[in-house]
Amino acid sequence: MATTTLTSNLSLPSQLGNSRPDSFKLSNPFTVSFKRSSFPAITVRASSTAFVETTPSEPIEVQNEATICNDFLACPICFDRFSSKGESGSGSSFECSTCKKTYSSNETHLDLTLASGAKNYGESMPASTEFFRIPLISFLYERGWRQSFSLWGGFPGPEKEFELIKDYIKPVLGGSIIDASCGSGLFSRIFAKSGLFSHVVALDYSENMLKQCYEFIEKEDNFPKETITLVRADISRLPFATSSIDAVHAGAAIHCWPSPTGAVAEISRVLRPGGMFIATTYILDGPFAFVPFLREGTKRARQVSGSQIFLSEGELEDICTACGLVGVTVVRNRQFVMISATKPS
Repeated sequence: MATTTLTSNLSLPSQLGNSRPDSFKLSNPFTVSFKRSSFPAITVRASSTAFVETTPSEPIEVQNEATICNDFLACPICFDRFSSKGESGSGSSFECSTCKKTYSSNETHLDLTLASGAKNYGESMPASTEFFRIPLISFLYERGWRQSFSLWGGFPGPEKEFELIKDYIKPVLGGSIIDASCGSGLFSRIFAKSGLFSHVVALDYSENMLKQCYEFIEKEDNFPKETITLVRADISRLPFATSSIDAVHAGAAIHCWPSPTGAVAEISRVLRPGGMFIATTYILDGPFAFVPFLREGTKRARQVSGSQIFLSEGELEDICTACGLVGVTVVRNRQFVMISATKPS
C-alpha cells in the first residue's frame, strides 16, 4: 500500500466553471443521457506544493431522455434496471422491469430505499445514520460543520480535496460518478460543475440532506443541472446495476457507515472493471495510540452508535481488499486520510 504525506501548504487552484443553464426538475430525475467525449487533460506536478492544470474540453453531448435510468439505476431489491412510466413532474414513478415495484420521485429527489412507498412502516437506522436526518444538522453541515474538519482533523478543504481526487480518477474521467453519503451535496456540486463526468449521482439516506443539496443547486447561477441526479438510498443496498458505475466517492463518510465492509462490498459490485473508489475519513493513530483502552473504547462506541473509529491505515486497506478492490493508496495529513482503490479489470 502506497502512502503519501499531504503537506500543510498544499495549494491547489480550482477551475469549476460551467456555463450551461438548462432547466432542472428533480421530480423526474432521469431526463438526459450523455455520450462520452474528450475531457480535460490533467497534469500533476508532485512537490511540496501540488498544482493541477486542465485544458478546455468539448461539451458533453446530450443524447435522449430516460437513458440515464437504463444505463445504471436499478431496483434495490433485485438490481434489475427500471422501465419508466407516468408523466414527468412531481410524483413521477419508475417501475422495476422484474419485480414490478414502483419507486416515486418528489420535487427534490428519487427515493430508492427498500422501504420506499411503504405506508405504515418506516425503516429505523443506527444513531450515526439517524443523526444526519435531523433538519438542524442538515442545515448546519455546510454552515460551519464541514469547515471544522480542517481545524481538528487536517482535512485540506473541498477544493484541494477535489484536486487530489482528480489525480486518482484520471483513468475514469468522462464516466459516471456516485457521491455516496453526499450530505448536502458539497462534492456532488463540485463534480457536476467541473464538467469532468458524464453524470453525477448525489446519494444519501437523509431526506433533509438531499433537500439542502437541492436548495443549494437552485441558488447557483448557471449550474449544469442536467448532469446531476439526487437519490435517496441505503449505502448497503445501492440501487445501481452491477458493473455500471465508473467511480464512487465517499467524502468524510465511511466512519458513519454501520458496516463499512457491507457498504464497500456494494460499491465493489456496482463499479465497472477498472472503476475507482475514493474515500476520505480520519484515523486516530500517532499520539492517540497511547490512549489507554482506546481500541476497546472504539469497539463499544461502534456497538452503541453504529459509527466507526479507525485506528490505522491497515484497517482501511483490509476493508478494500476484503471486498475485492486492489491497488490501495493512502494520502495523509494529520488525522485526515484519503484512500483510493480499484476494481480489478
